[in-house]
Amino acid sequence: MQKIEEGASGGESARVMLTLKAQMAASRQLPTIVFDEIDTGISGEVADKMGRIMKDMGGSMQVICITHLPQIASKGNNHYHVYKSDSTTKIDMLGEEERVKEIAQMLSGSGITEAAIQNAKELLK
Repeated sequence: MQKIEEGASGGESARVMLTLKAQMAASRQLPTIVFDEIDTGISGEVADKMGRIMKDMGGSMQVICITHLPQIASKGNNHYHVYKSDSTTKIDMLGEEERVKEIAQMLSGSGITEAAIQNAKELLK
């Protein structure tokens, strides 16, 4: 028998961790839960499903998720951009248009395309 960290891929570990945290949070009625890059090693449909699980959890508690995946970022009610400026960490709450641009950047990198903007708007519906 292997330990999970030895036998599971990054994506499998992420899904197991989300399941465990979701069950723990529900049974203990936690007011807030933080996911720090729980989406490591996943993408596509799995990322979308994990985002929906976290959104559902947000109906009964505050969920804070640090992510680089647009499928997950688009599920939140609020979106913050965290960055460094002059060796100081800063955080800005994004408005609707800023959020579209941020998710488009997650999709296409630094060169935001019209296709990425349209895809970001679709994810945010």
